[in-house]
Amino acid sequence: MPVCGAGADRYAAGVSGNAVVEILTADVAEAAQRRAAGALLALGCQRGDRVAFGLGSSPNLICAVLGAARIGLIPVLLNATLTDHERDLLMADADPTVKVLDQPTLAALMAGPEAELAPHPLTRPMHFTSGTTGRPKGVTTGIWDEATAKAVFEDEASVWQFDANDLHMVCSPMYHTVSVRFCTGTLLSGGSLAILSRFDAGLALSTLRRHRPTTAFLVPTHLQRILQSPELGADEQFDSLRFLAHAGAPCPPSVKRATMERVHPGEVWEFYGSTEAQFTVCGPDEWLTHPGTVGRARPGRTLSIAPVNDGDAGDEADDGSGTIWCNLPPFARFSYWGDPNATAGAWRGDACTVGDLGRLDADGYLYLSGRRHDLIISGGVNVYPAEIEAVLAAVPGVEQVAVFGLDDEQWGQRVAVAYVGRAAEDTLRAAASDHLAPYKRPKSYFPAQDLPHTATGKLLRRSLPEHLGIHQEASSSRE
Repeated sequence: MPVCGAGADRYAAGVSGNAVVEILTADVAEAAQRRAAGALLALGCQRGDRVAFGLGSSPNLICAVLGAARIGLIPVLLNATLTDHERDLLMADADPTVKVLDQPTLAALMAGPEAELAPHPLTRPMHFTSGTTGRPKGVTTGIWDEATAKAVFEDEASVWQFDANDLHMVCSPMYHTVSVRFCTGTLLSGGSLAILSRFDAGLALSTLRRHRPTTAFLVPTHLQRILQSPELGADEQFDSLRFLAHAGAPCPPSVKRATMERVHPGEVWEFYGSTEAQFTVCGPDEWLTHPGTVGRARPGRTLSIAPVNDGDAGDEADDGSGTIWCNLPPFARFSYWGDPNATAGAWRGDACTVGDLGRLDADGYLYLSGRRHDLIISGGVNVYPAEIEAVLAAVPGVEQVAVFGLDDEQWGQRVAVAYVGRAAEDTLRAAASDHLAPYKRPKSYFPAQDLPHTATGKLLRRSLPEHLGIHQEASSSRE
C-alpha cells in the first residue's frame, strides 16, 4: 500500500542514505484520515478506546493518529526506539484495543472505508512522560466535546497563526508531543508538511533549500547540528521561514544567536511546556531584552512560584526560584492515566505543576532553574543546573554542557559538569568563579566526546555518570 503522500516528492539524504523527506498536503491527509478512522471502526474500536502506535515518523502515521483522534479514539504514541520489553510494559498500562507496531498494519489502515470526522481532534494523543521521576506515566485529556475541541485548536492557532500557505518542516519524531501539535495545526488549517523520517542535518538543509518551508520546530540539539554541518554555507540564510520555534531543552545563547542571524528578524521563537501542558511563549525581541527567559504566560494562563518546601531540599532559593505553577484554562486540564495519586499531586484547583523550578521577574518573565529531580543539594543548599549551564555554555569553545550531582561524603552531593568542545578546564573554572557563588561552582569537570540525549533532544542527565564511566566512589574532586 503506498504512503498517503504517494506521488509527492520523496528523496533521501545524501549523507545517511536512509533518511527521507515526504510532502503531505492537507487534502491528501484529510482523505487518509477518513480511511484510517473507518478502518479502526471496522476493527471494533469505540469512543474512548486506545490505539497504540509504535512507529517512526511518516505521512501514514500522522494521518492515522489524527483520524483516530477525530472520531474520539485516544492515540497512544510510543517511542519507536523502545525495546520490546519497554514497549510491552507501556502497552500493558495503556490497554489498547488496537496495536499498530509495524508498517503493514499501518498501511492496512489506509485501505479502510471512509468515516465521518469531527472538525478537530476530540482528544490529545496520550504520550508517556520520560520517566525521569520514576515509571513513565501516560498523560491524557480524556475525550472532549466538539466545542472544547475547537477551543483547544484555537488556543494553539492563536499563538502560531497557522495558515493554508504554510509548509511545516517536521524534524522531531511523532512520538514527541510538540511534533504532533504543529502537524495538527498546520494540516487542519489547510497547510502541508515536509516530514523527515528521522532527523539528519544534511536532509534538513536540503529540505530548507529545496522546499523552502515557512515554519519549523527544532530542539536545540537539532539547531546545533545544522549550524555545525559542513554543508552549511558561511552566509546561508533560511529566508523562507516565517517562524522557527524551539523548545524541549535549554538552548545555549550562542546557538540561539547564531540561529537568529540566519533568519529574518523576529522569527526565532521559544516556548516552555511539557508533555502535560504548555505554559509560556517567548518572541525573539523579548529574549533579547530579557536574556535567558522562556517568556511570559501564554494567553489564558497565569504563572506563580511556590517554595519547594519539601523537608530536605530547603525553601525557595535565594534568587527567588521555586516550584513553577501555572493556572490553565479548563480545556487544558490533564490527568495521569490510571494514577489518581499522581494526578492529585499535580493540581491545586486549576493550577498545575510538573515539578520544574524557576523564578519570575517583576515583568512576569519566567526563568527556568531546572527540573525538581535535577536539583543538586550540596552542603544543604539548593543548586540548580540550568543557571550553571547558562554560564558555562557562554564560554567560547563549549559546544555542549551538562551539570549534574555526584555523591560526596562531605557535601552530600557535589556539583559536577560534563562538557563537549575545545575549551580548557581552567577557562571554565575561571568563568564559574567570575559569575557564580562558590557553592554553585562545579568541583569536578569531565571533558567528553558527546553527551547522552533522547531522540527528541532531551539530555539524559541521570545517565551522565555511566556515560562518562564515572565510578562515584573514586571520582576526583578539585576545589
